[in-house]
Amino acid sequence: MTALLETFLLILRIAQWIILIHIIMSWLINFQVLNLRQPLVAQIWYGISRLLDPIYSRIRAFLPNLGGIDLAPLIVLIVIFFLQRLILTGGM
Repeated sequence: MTALLETFLLILRIAQWIILIHIIMSWLINFQVLNLRQPLVAQIWYGISRLLDPIYSRIRAFLPNLGGIDLAPLIVLIVIFFLQRLILTGGM
């Protein structure tokens, strides 16, 4: 059972890092530090976006339209944090 919980925690940590990379890349692209015309940047960006869009779209369906502000990554990070704490404290 411990091995399963540790594996799940590892998956949550990886997901957390992927979301943080996606957030930072979006800032760098919006401030034109990174350019999507560069093949490597475009591949990484579109790959991460395709990975996260199914998760974000489900959360965006419940969120009100805030214009240019997207709170879906923040909510996913909060859920990941909650799950990590729940596992670590033995709440399952």
